[in-house]
Amino acid sequence: MTVLIAGCGDLGTEVGLRFARLGHQVVGLRRNASVLPPEISGQSVDLSVQKPVIPVDTEFVVVAISAGSPTEAAYRAAYLDGLRNLLDAIDEARVTPLRVLLVSSTAVYNVNDGSWVDEQTPANPKPGTDSIVLDAERMLHTRLPAATVLRLAGLYGPGRERLITQVRQGATLSAESRHTNRIHRDDAAAAIVHLLLRPQQPAPLYLGVDNAPVPSNEVLTFLATELGLAEPGYRPGKESDPEPTRESQRGGDKLLNNRLLRDTGFAFSYPTYRDGYRALLAGAGTRHS
Repeated sequence: MTVLIAGCGDLGTEVGLRFARLGHQVVGLRRNASVLPPEISGQSVDLSVQKPVIPVDTEFVVVAISAGSPTEAAYRAAYLDGLRNLLDAIDEARVTPLRVLLVSSTAVYNVNDGSWVDEQTPANPKPGTDSIVLDAERMLHTRLPAATVLRLAGLYGPGRERLITQVRQGATLSAESRHTNRIHRDDAAAAIVHLLLRPQQPAPLYLGVDNAPVPSNEVLTFLATELGLAEPGYRPGKESDPEPTRESQRGGDKLLNNRLLRDTGFAFSYPTYRDGYRALLAGAGTRHS
């Protein structure tokens, strides 16, 4: 049986490698498949304008599409046109995957009051790119009602160390430190594999986030201590961007609850930012494990 990874970038590649180690045949779709590791059979395709070739024995499909730029046009091309071409190709091949999972974003929650958010919280994205991501979720569930959406918080990990770089360069604290949420890249990949392979049918929606939503200033101070640097100070009128990904610009101020994911039996390798960043600073892990 084949696992099809649509959008085989950093996260998709890690997912593919984990499936390959479990003995699955893995096919990865990306614009330039020549860069994929040998464990993944690559197919060079631009999903925004092309339909891929769907292996007839495809059992699991992971949709980990990403936009090439933070523009609405790029998001429509990737999340809407790309997903539509993928689903049309699956239909035309008369393939019925056992399970399909779409990687989405917790940015669809435009919550700014520091309150708790879980799968029951209504999505209320800002107009623009965040709304397009939610439109993709709705398209998926319209076409495949049994599919699963995994909304990820800010990813960090090997190759995603921007926050560490900022602290080394003297990042300053924010006068109004909002809460931030994150998940290590390896835990995000492991959660995808876990949800697809567990005997029970996955729920329609999960939040992919670690156990520790935390004020952003606390993360900066922690990293400075781990790096042996002076505690960051405040600079009036200048707020740092203390987040590891573009998610920081879209995250608002909220506390994301991962209980539904944990209730499936999933165990985090890096349950908090402390565990994950300490591993990064110690040089643990590689670009892909």
